[in-house]
Amino acid sequence: MPVNKKTVAAPPKKVEKSMTRPQASKNVKTPDSAAKQAAGAVSDTTRQMTAFEQAMKLFHARKLKEARDLFQQAAAGPERDVAQRAKLHIAMCDRRLQHPTVSLGSAEDYYNYGIALINSRNLSEARAHLEKAVQISPNSDHMYYALSVAQALSGDLGGAQESLRRAIEIDPRNRITARQDTDLAPFVNQPPLSGLLFPERK
Repeated sequence: MPVNKKTVAAPPKKVEKSMTRPQASKNVKTPDSAAKQAAGAVSDTTRQMTAFEQAMKLFHARKLKEARDLFQQAAAGPERDVAQRAKLHIAMCDRRLQHPTVSLGSAEDYYNYGIALINSRNLSEARAHLEKAVQISPNSDHMYYALSVAQALSGDLGGAQESLRRAIEIDPRNRITARQDTDLAPFVNQPPLSGLLFPERK
């Protein structure tokens, strides 16, 4: 009689069969879906990077509205680092687009605006405005001096030397001022500025 009771072992076999069937079907589906997801992620990343690179070109060309649209596309992409950088550039575009165009007329206007741009370390625009200032007023030593600072800070030591030489020619006191200028401090002992500022060392 105990032998007949052992037949209850049959149900577990059915349970095992029912469990193996869905597992097998899942294994068949996952490679295809994973491949599709991977391909989609690659294409999304490529589109994101392309949009960001194009946006940066437009941003540097000061085409801010067009750049902003592409930055928005890049910000929606899968790469978090690129998306974050895109969002930062969107904010910069917004700030610049909100600022009204500055109306400048006199050499002093260009000079004062150039100084403000130096202080904010917007050196390329600072140079452009100070170059305009010295064109309008070619005998103003303080304008040449400011231009030399902008040139030095942007890495153009040759241009800085020429502008500073002109400032010193107009007013020799600019030599002493330049020696003590904190903005010029990293460059005063490097050629070519060192020879101009310390002629006694020759």
